[in-house]
Amino acid sequence: MSAETLRIDKWLWFARFAKTRTAAQELCEAGHVAVNGEKVLKVSREVRIGDELDVLRGHVRFRIRIAAMIDKRVGAAAAQTLYEHLAAPENLKPPRESVFEVRPSGSGRPTKKDRRALNRLKGKF
Repeated sequence: MSAETLRIDKWLWFARFAKTRTAAQELCEAGHVAVNGEKVLKVSREVRIGDELDVLRGHVRFRIRIAAMIDKRVGAAAAQTLYEHLAAPENLKPPRESVFEVRPSGSGRPTKKDRRALNRLKGKF
């Protein structure tokens, strides 16, 4: 490994896309990371400055370009200088639909009948 390349799991950990290096390895092995359009399944894949990454973390997809390499984990502010966003982070989970009616302010407490209806909607019996 030369100074201008770094293992993908280390870089993801250093750039704070994962809390631990093990979590970064799990991201790669699960197929949630792509380098220049190719899915990364091995954590030994090396990345260099200019590589474009697609990282799926939870329900959020990040499209970034590597701007710098570093040899240790740094604070969040410094970690943000290691990459540049190619697109705004994309939330893949659709927003929750509102199941409940909105009660007007000052309409008083729910009645026993209202409470039972709410419990049925929430799945509580």
